[in-house]
Amino acid sequence: MQNDLSHYKEILVKGIWRENPVAYQVLGICSALAVTVKMSTALVMSIALTLVAAFSGLIISSLRHLIPSNIRIIVELTVIASLVIVTDQILQAYLYDISKQLSIFVGLIITNCIILGRAEAFALANNPADSFVDGIANGLGYSMILMAVAFFRELLGSGQFFGISVIPQFVYDMGFQDMGIMVLAPGAFFIIGLLVWLKNSLPGGISHEKK
Repeated sequence: MQNDLSHYKEILVKGIWRENPVAYQVLGICSALAVTVKMSTALVMSIALTLVAAFSGLIISSLRHLIPSNIRIIVELTVIASLVIVTDQILQAYLYDISKQLSIFVGLIITNCIILGRAEAFALANNPADSFVDGIANGLGYSMILMAVAFFRELLGSGQFFGISVIPQFVYDMGFQDMGIMVLAPGAFFIIGLLVWLKNSLPGGISHEKK
């Protein structure tokens, strides 16, 4: 039991921090740029991708001994696409406004490098429980970067936090202005670049591994 907990903890730490899919592997950048103008859309995207990553890993790992290697990509995409369609339908039913804001990016989870990469690199070679935890870990790692980027973009670009204005009027009266570049793609590039540098500079990051 203790060994199982340590094993799952190792998978979680690896996916969330040590080999973070955005900061270490530089995957999922497109959606990180597109859906981080507001924290609400980033949160929904994070949850959607984490669930798809976890359950696609679970299903693909469960079927790994039955899938012929020459058609494995087709099977993986079929599983992932089915989960994404279900997720998109749920969003349209219960969170229609956010679903419209996310637009095609929910559908593009099908081709997200993180999910297909974990299916190929991990789910096909490990048991279902480990693959499910690996999907959760990588989804949380992606979510951590996504929410951090959205926090700075919404705060500095619109003066808001989850759509609520948090910068007092007197700050604007003193001359502060919302940073328009933060709601544009270059603003996301700057923040992601700073986060990648910060993550890799901390103990356990790439910079420390090379020393």
